[in-house]
Amino acid sequence: MSSHTLRRYALLAIATAVATIGMKSAASILTGSVGLFSDALESGVNLLAAVTAYFSLWYAARPADENHTYGHQKIEFFASGLEGLLILLAGIGTIVYALDRIFEPHPLRELQLGTGIAIAAAVLNLVVARILLRVGRRSRSIVLESDGHHLMTDVYTSAAVVGGLVLVALTGATYLDPILAIAVALHILVTGFRLMRRSFNGLMDHALSPEEQGRLRAAIRAALPAGTDFHALRTRQAGAKIFAEFHLLVSGDATVRVAHELAHRVEDALRGTEPNLAVTIHIEPIDEASSWEAVELARLGEAEAPAETRP
Repeated sequence: MSSHTLRRYALLAIATAVATIGMKSAASILTGSVGLFSDALESGVNLLAAVTAYFSLWYAARPADENHTYGHQKIEFFASGLEGLLILLAGIGTIVYALDRIFEPHPLRELQLGTGIAIAAAVLNLVVARILLRVGRRSRSIVLESDGHHLMTDVYTSAAVVGGLVLVALTGATYLDPILAIAVALHILVTGFRLMRRSFNGLMDHALSPEEQGRLRAAIRAALPAGTDFHALRTRQAGAKIFAEFHLLVSGDATVRVAHELAHRVEDALRGTEPNLAVTIHIEPIDEASSWEAVELARLGEAEAPAETRP
């Protein structure tokens, strides 16, 4: 999926945030609900996060240059981390404001109209969130996926707020409004922490998941002829781009041309499995002891050479 297409989805998130800010702000003013106020505050954070996502996708699409020879995709991890931080701040702000309302309660009004507006905003966020999550996962865009999680957090917030307003209307217990706002804020804090941890892992070149590595290993093995092997697989991800490198073990008597052709065959097989993959292959003789670096393989969590290929 092209960067231009991804940015169009980011614009959809921006438009959604603008619309829900207006709807929730109106509902908050009408009802005087601290829950709806916190909901509107989170939509404001959504807008800032969506704008950040748009510009990070634009920057990540820039081609590699002499100063950024691996490209600019890691900007997506910075943007995702910023979203996580903004979510944390929104959660903390909600808790502070809700605590103030617990000690100094205010009567609520126009609950039916305010609840209706909040429900409409939640439905809008839900639809867009599902779109962003689907596109983000399919394109491996951590920014769009983070934006989708951000909007889903907003949906959960709205659902809890609406539930609180219904309970207040039924029972007259206005203290339920700020208590539910605090409960939602705690959920927001967890979501923000998870996004920041994922961004940190990306910036630290965290390896792909065992399942993803398993698919790459299977593709390599399927492309290798008898008498060859591979090891020392390293992986990392930068935005939607995946990087992998490994040692390709061939006969010490193989010519450079033969080894080169085999490496190309393996590269083609890997790109058939993962189109966004950039792979680096280091060719080594399978029958040389120096090719089997036991300490390095153990550090990567790989076993020693199988008996039939051990020099």
